Amino acid sequence: MNFRILVFDFDGTIADTLGETRRIFNQLAPEYGIRNVTEDEIAELRHLSLKELLVRLEIPKRRVPSLIARGSGMMRANITQLQLISGMAEVLPILRGHFHSFGILTSNTASNVELFLETHQLRKTFDFISSTSKLTGKAKHIRAIRKTFSIKPEEMLYIGDELRDVTASKKAGIPVAAVTWGFNSPTSLAASAPDFLFNQPSDFLRLIPRH
Repeated sequence: MNFRILVFDFDGTIADTLGETRRIFNQLAPEYGIRNVTEDEIAELRHLSLKELLVRLEIPKRRVPSLIARGSGMMRANITQLQLISGMAEVLPILRGHFHSFGILTSNTASNVELFLETHQLRKTFDFISSTSKLTGKAKHIRAIRKTFSIKPEEMLYIGDELRDVTASKKAGIPVAAVTWGFNSPTSLAASAPDFLFNQPSDFLRLIPRH
């Protein structure tokens, strides 16, 4: 496949935000009447789909938008202290030189992503940052991005770390790559049948077009 545009998820794919996300979630939990997430259960939770996760943590679906908005706002305070996924700083600039456009589609806020990328001197690597406040709203945005660039579905690739990223890409009709270093487990991601399954950032170099 020769892709023209690569679109990345942010949390767990580019930025190592899992620990901070759990900290913020547990800080908000009492206010929302939901239980804390312990570090010991993270491994088990990584096998679950979004729907299964909400059931396991007893989070009412109607409370999700508020949790995302509050959590993203709280994350901004420490966003410059969070780390890139190891190896990403070296690979992304190399990869960028071989594609027409780079973008980010995230459930986090665009301002958080901007600040994080600027901190790590990667903002110029990306042409656009798109944000959706809905955990299940990425398919619509993926289609919109493709139409904006007037490209064929097979010319765009979405890259994410969660089962919902795979589901959204398939719903939008575009290829998808899943990375195993983020939230969902390698086993669960492999079972979702993405077009690519990457175990480390250097695997992205396999996407470079061969002329």
